[in-house]
Amino acid sequence: MILVRSLMKMAANNAVLSRLEQKGAEADQVIEYLKQQVALLKEKAFLQASLREEKKLRVENAKLKKEIEILKQKLIQAEIRNGVKQISVPLSETPSTATFSEGFSQPVAVDVASSELKEQPKGASEEKKKKDKAEKKGEKKEKKQSAANDDLKPLDVSRLDFRIGCIMAAKKHPDADTLYVEEVDVGEANPRTVVSGLVKHIPLEEMQNRMAIFLCNLKPVKMRGVLSQAMLMCASTPEKVEILIPPSGVVPGERITFEGFSGEPDKELNPKKKIWEQIQPDLHTNDQCVATYKGVPFEVKGKGICRATTMANSGIK
Repeated sequence: MILVRSLMKMAANNAVLSRLEQKGAEADQVIEYLKQQVALLKEKAFLQASLREEKKLRVENAKLKKEIEILKQKLIQAEIRNGVKQISVPLSETPSTATFSEGFSQPVAVDVASSELKEQPKGASEEKKKKDKAEKKGEKKEKKQSAANDDLKPLDVSRLDFRIGCIMAAKKHPDADTLYVEEVDVGEANPRTVVSGLVKHIPLEEMQNRMAIFLCNLKPVKMRGVLSQAMLMCASTPEKVEILIPPSGVVPGERITFEGFSGEPDKELNPKKKIWEQIQPDLHTNDQCVATYKGVPFEVKGKGICRATTMANSGIK
């Protein structure tokens, strides 16, 4: 009888020990998991600190560039007042740049002008040359003045020409599997052609006959042989993209405004100044999916604000 009791007691003790060992193993797993989470949090905190520092440096760099340009303009004005003659140095233009800025009509215009000069008498030819030279000089002066005025503007979202556009038709790019080609009404006499890399994110049927937001003062560029004349704005992460949705009741051509940023947009952004690249990091959707610049909503006056469908706290580009 005593032996039986002893065996029962030993069995009970073994069960307790087994449970304790199991609990100990589970505790070790929990500790290891917590260590991994702590390491991930440290890594995330370091990354966020690095991004904040990079953003701070970008802002400081933009301020320095602006100050340099202002000082440069003051120096030029001071030299002019003191009688120092200013000499403009023409920028060389590559054939591809000339194609973007002048369009396909440029070679035809040159050929016609050449044929007219051949047919005209010598005196008329010389007169036309002088007239063309004066016109070109006036255009260069106007462009130089416009560029100088743009350099004095603040570097903020008011420099960007965001407009409501209606995608009237969209199709796949004939030479690129990831690109759509859209015909877009942005309130002008003729529609613009826009090329967007959305094939992997948005079905083609969802691209048809819809309102969206377009950045309209980027310099037109060719994308796989098709000239793109604006940029379709989307909430974007590496994994997901959503087209930003304007408020109801909007019409093509209406401007997107930002409270507190009331300047006029540049006629065309100078790619060398990297204006879009400096402003874009401050474009985000907030935690309610509202599209914002530095926390200020994208707004169509009298109509409402613009937003993403589901993507909160995402970049916009």
